[in-house]
Amino acid sequence: MAQEYKIKGLSALDLKNGEKREVEVEGIENGKVLLARVGGTTHAMSSNCTHYGAPLKLGVLTPEGRLTCAWHGACFNVGTGDVEDAPALDPLAKFDVYEKGGAVYIKGEEATIKASRRNPYVKCAAQGQEKVVVVGGGSGAMGAVQALREQGFKGGITIISKEPNLPIDRTKLSKALIADKSKVEWRSQEWFDSASIATVSDEVKSIDFKSKSVSTKSGKSYTYTKLILASGGTPKALPLPGFKELSNIFLLRTIPDVQAILEAVGEKKGKNVVIIGSSFIGMEVANALSSNNSVTVVGMEEAPLERVMGSEVGKIFQKLISKNGVKFHMGASVDSAKASSDDGSKVGSVSLKDGTSLPADLVVLGVGVAPATEYLQENGALQLEKDGSVKTKETFEVEGQPGVYAIGDIATYPYHGPGGNGSLTRIEHWNVAQNAGRSVAASIAKPHVAPKAFIPVFWSAMGSQLRYCGNTPNGWDDMVLQGQPDEAKFAAFYGKGETVVAVASMQMDPVMSQSAELMRRSKMPSLSELRNGKSVLDVGLPSEVKI
Repeated sequence: MAQEYKIKGLSALDLKNGEKREVEVEGIENGKVLLARVGGTTHAMSSNCTHYGAPLKLGVLTPEGRLTCAWHGACFNVGTGDVEDAPALDPLAKFDVYEKGGAVYIKGEEATIKASRRNPYVKCAAQGQEKVVVVGGGSGAMGAVQALREQGFKGGITIISKEPNLPIDRTKLSKALIADKSKVEWRSQEWFDSASIATVSDEVKSIDFKSKSVSTKSGKSYTYTKLILASGGTPKALPLPGFKELSNIFLLRTIPDVQAILEAVGEKKGKNVVIIGSSFIGMEVANALSSNNSVTVVGMEEAPLERVMGSEVGKIFQKLISKNGVKFHMGASVDSAKASSDDGSKVGSVSLKDGTSLPADLVVLGVGVAPATEYLQENGALQLEKDGSVKTKETFEVEGQPGVYAIGDIATYPYHGPGGNGSLTRIEHWNVAQNAGRSVAASIAKPHVAPKAFIPVFWSAMGSQLRYCGNTPNGWDDMVLQGQPDEAKFAAFYGKGETVVAVASMQMDPVMSQSAELMRRSKMPSLSELRNGKSVLDVGLPSEVKI
């Protein structure tokens, strides 16, 4: 039952518009709430982001009442507590707040104040003829099915995923190599049951768009009225001698992949690990395995992530991970994998084209992913793009297939963020997939409501936390670096001409979140202004969203 609690050290609701303040709740150990004033009204809500627990006092509050977490870009509506943007799934709890007798009080339940969240309302007994089938069980699928129930969709929902688990927080696989499904599954089976969401572990083999049915490897068929394709990506292998034949060479996408890698490393560790690929997956796995192992990263670029971030920023990441003992062979090409002298079935070394031989007890490949659309390749009703992806409209509805949507790694869609100008792009980011799922859910549940635009956000763990927003479908030709790069404390602004199209930061929160909100409003400073020392944190946020 809700009770009245006094706010410590506050005699009046004296916040100014746009101000937020974390306050302590008397009578509750470690009890805190966040106060935020928007449009002349002071709101009281959970103090921490429901994603990974970041203090929301560090976030960005917009004039219309969006509160954006400084860490990973989760957005909440301060008026309702509802989630507006990924990656958070749980909304914030809201509390009545008022002045009385020269003090400030809130009304709420102790457990809810301590939890710093509330459960989304998704309970439902499916009814009617509407049936949504979701192919895939990743971030996009999770975002879609939860949002469907939150927005009042009462029809049937079925998730078909070839993974042997419920939808997971896949980011924890490469960043932390967590193999326990109970620690990475977003929701329990009981949660899905209460929401009348059927979860099927099976592999989709084909789709008949005319009869609106999905066929699986086990021989079953599922009919739909709306279809969401969210099958994700397939990690690429290396078509080089030894890589197909030898064991202890791993891809990384699923929980079984992580389990196999950890088994090869063993409890005693001390293994020679070769990571092939110096992009996000490779760098994150290298960082995660660096303790008590000898880890070597092989990359074709001159610096890690050079294609995305540029050489100057890439070398910051290399320096950070090198401090953990990771070695690098950059500007290198792989020739082959050689068998171990102790066991000819297992890898023993990796040979580079310059003649270098790297000892390897195990190898992890991080050389990119391809759209997982094998089940669509022979389908005459749908023409895939050259890279195997599915072309969609701004709403993520598939071209030429009404009521069919594609999201996440498989979707190529028109990008309208800074510098995008509607360019077709495919973005392999966790937040993008989940936000696209939420957008599609809105289109299905409330067809008359226009989809909400979002700026792509992602993060990475490479010795320190990287934040990134924006996208570069048309490339970038200049970069401004602010901060102290030598200390891995920086903000990098990537420009196409004078337009900032992407921002990367480390240890400079909330620069990324502020930049994402400025991008939504077409109010980012120019590259020249940033070069002359202007800070995005000094730029006011107008209410109007322009993308």
